[in-house]
Amino acid sequence: MRNKGAASAASFFFGRIEGGVRVSTHMASSGTLVVEEHRLDRQLGLRDLVLTQILCVVGSSWVGVAAGLGRAQTVMWVAAMVLFYVPMAAAVIGLNRAMPMEGGLYAWAHRAFGNLGGFLTAWNLWVYGLAVTATILYALPTELAYLIGPTAAWLPENHLASVGIVTFFLALLTIAALRGLNIGKWIHNVGGIAMLTIFAVLILLPLWGLARHMPIHWAPLAYELPRRDLRSLALFGQMLFGAQCGLEYVAILAGESKSPEKTIGRSVWISSPIICAMFIFGTSSVLAFSTPGHIDFIAPIPQTLRIALGSTGIGNLFAIAAIALLQFRLIGAASYIFTGVTRLPMAVGWDDLLPEWFTRLHPTRRTPTNSILCTAGLVFLLVVMGGFGVHAQEAYQLLQGASLTHYEIAYLAMFAIPLVGAGAVRKELPPSLKWISLVGLGATLFSLLISAYPVVDVISPLAFAVKILGTTAVSNLVALGFYMVRRRKVSEVPSVALETSADIG
Repeated sequence: MRNKGAASAASFFFGRIEGGVRVSTHMASSGTLVVEEHRLDRQLGLRDLVLTQILCVVGSSWVGVAAGLGRAQTVMWVAAMVLFYVPMAAAVIGLNRAMPMEGGLYAWAHRAFGNLGGFLTAWNLWVYGLAVTATILYALPTELAYLIGPTAAWLPENHLASVGIVTFFLALLTIAALRGLNIGKWIHNVGGIAMLTIFAVLILLPLWGLARHMPIHWAPLAYELPRRDLRSLALFGQMLFGAQCGLEYVAILAGESKSPEKTIGRSVWISSPIICAMFIFGTSSVLAFSTPGHIDFIAPIPQTLRIALGSTGIGNLFAIAAIALLQFRLIGAASYIFTGVTRLPMAVGWDDLLPEWFTRLHPTRRTPTNSILCTAGLVFLLVVMGGFGVHAQEAYQLLQGASLTHYEIAYLAMFAIPLVGAGAVRKELPPSLKWISLVGLGATLFSLLISAYPVVDVISPLAFAVKILGTTAVSNLVALGFYMVRRRKVSEVPSVALETSADIG
C-alpha cells in the first residue's frame, strides 16, 4: 500500500487496471487518498475459459424444462437464442473488451452507474451465486438416487440424508476454493469435459433406442408452435433467461485470467455454437423417451438415461457411468459458481463499499479466505432452509427461482449500461451495442415478470410467487439499507469529486 496525496480525485472509489494489476483507491480517516494494488494469480487460459463457459451456461435441468413444451422446443429455443443469447454475447464481448476488470459485471456497473448502482448489481449477483450454488448442491441427492437405482428413490425426500450429502460436497468445494484456482480450474475443466461427454451420450441415445427397436418418438428438429397458455410462457421465460444466462460470469475472474480483454471474448465465440447445439439436440433426446407431463425437472438427463438403458445388465452399467459423469459436472459447476461469488465481496471491498475484512488475501495462495468461509456458511444455511415444509421438486424450484430473479436484476443493469450508463463508458462501446442491448433488456424484463409462475406442482402457487418476489424485494431493501449505513460511515472523511476513471490495460 502506498499513499499519494496528490493522486487524482477522479479515481476515488473506482477500481481500474494498471499494467494488468487491479488498483483501487479510498480515502483514509486522515484525509489522505490511499491507492492500493491487488495482485491475483492469473491461472485461467483460453481452454479453461471455454470449458467453464460450457460448464456455467449449460445446466443439466434446462433440457427438461424445454422438453415440457413438447415438439415446440426447437422453435422456442431458436426464439430464446435470438432474443436473449445473441444480445448477451454481444454485451459481454463489448463490455469486457472495454473494462477487463476483476469483478466483471459489478465493475462494469460501478463505472457506469456509480457506487449505488454498482453495489446493488454486486448484491444481486452475490445472492444469485449463493442461491444457485445451493440449487446445484441440492440436486446432488436426486442425481445420486438415479445413479444408485430404484432402491435409493427415497433419498431426495429424506431431509437429513440430503443435507448430509450436500454438507460433504460443500466442505470439499470450500477446501478447493481456499487452495486457489491452480486446483479449482481443474475441477472446472473436468466438469466441462464431463458435460460435453454426457451431452454427446444424450444426443446419440435415440440411435441406441432405434437400434434396439424401442418405441421412441425422435424428432431432432421438430417444428411446432407452442400452446398459448401461461405455463408455456413460464417455461419459455425460464428458457429465455435461466437456461442461457452465464456468459458474463467468467468476467468476475478477469483479474485471474490471462489477457482477459482478448481471451474472455474468444471464449464466448468458441463456446456459443456448441452451447446452442447442446440445448436443442439434448432436449430432443429427452422428448424421445419421455412425455412432457412426466419429466423430472431436477434430473431430466439421469431420468432419460434410466428409461433408455434400464436398471439391469450392460445398460445399467452404461447408465451408472453416464450419471457419474453428470455428478462431476454438478460438482464442477458448483465449484465454479462458488469461486465467482467469493470474489464479489473482495472486489466490492476494494472500492470501500464493504468492510476491508472481505478483501484479505492468503499471503501465499492469494485467495480471499474470509469471503470464502462466509460464503460457505451462507450456502449451507440456504440449503437447510430451502427444504423446510416443501417437497424436493418445489424446494429446487424455489431456490432456482430466487436465484434467477436476482440474476435478472443484475442483467437489467448490464443491458442498461450501453443505453443509459455514464457517457465516458458509452463512448468506449460499439454504437450497435445500444440497439442489441435494448432487445436483451426486453427479454430479461419479460423473464423477470414471468418468473413467479411455478412450472411444477406446488402446495400453493400464491405462496410460491410470494416467496420468490418477496425474497427478491426484501433482499434488495436489505442491500439498500446496508449501503446507506456504509455510506454514512465513510461520509465522515473529507469528500472529493467522483468521476469515472479510465482503464489502462
